[in-house]
Amino acid sequence: MPKQNQGSVKGRRIVLALAFLVAAGVAYACWPRPADLRAFDPAEMARLETAMWRDYYEKHYPRLFYHLYESSRTQFDFSPPASVRISLSAALAAKTFQRTRSRTEAEAAIPYLVTYYGLLRQAAPVAFDPQQLASLELDWWQARRENIGPRDYGATVAEVAALTYGKRKDDPALLAFGIGRAEAMAYRDARGQAITPQDWTIIEMQLRGAYEQLRAAVSG
Repeated sequence: MPKQNQGSVKGRRIVLALAFLVAAGVAYACWPRPADLRAFDPAEMARLETAMWRDYYEKHYPRLFYHLYESSRTQFDFSPPASVRISLSAALAAKTFQRTRSRTEAEAAIPYLVTYYGLLRQAAPVAFDPQQLASLELDWWQARRENIGPRDYGATVAEVAALTYGKRKDDPALLAFGIGRAEAMAYRDARGQAITPQDWTIIEMQLRGAYEQLRAAVSG
């Protein structure tokens, strides 16, 4: 076979191989997955949430989006397209809320939170109302700004989890999760601009304990 023809055949094979890889990548991205909000690892969730909090307070929104995406993909097994939509809505909700200075202004984040919970609903063990959860989520976000104690808004965190997973909001493990997560937030708020890497390590350990309580509540 002439060298020119050999080169042409080799070129076509490379093109076909690349086309196959692209098609396989698209199929992998779009193939339906059995996402499950109960399938998380407490230690990894704590690591990711700590990273997200740092991103939020440092106003590094691209990095926040990335960690939200990582959480959706690795902890709940959402598909890449679904993970992008979940991460984008959550990041936009956080960014919108961060710029507000009153409860009325904070309502601007509600549409993004409704989208976020609407997307999560497909992986929840029970049906829930995304609007209700969005309102409760925003309620405890705002409560932190109004000097309400972590045990009080921690109960709202627990209620959001209860509705998401179809559990009683007074479940002891869920309350321990909500209050533990709220206390980790209160610790960060108390440290403020003086926060150190060691403080972030402490926060991650607090969150790990909280997510272990959540795992115990929803896996039983």
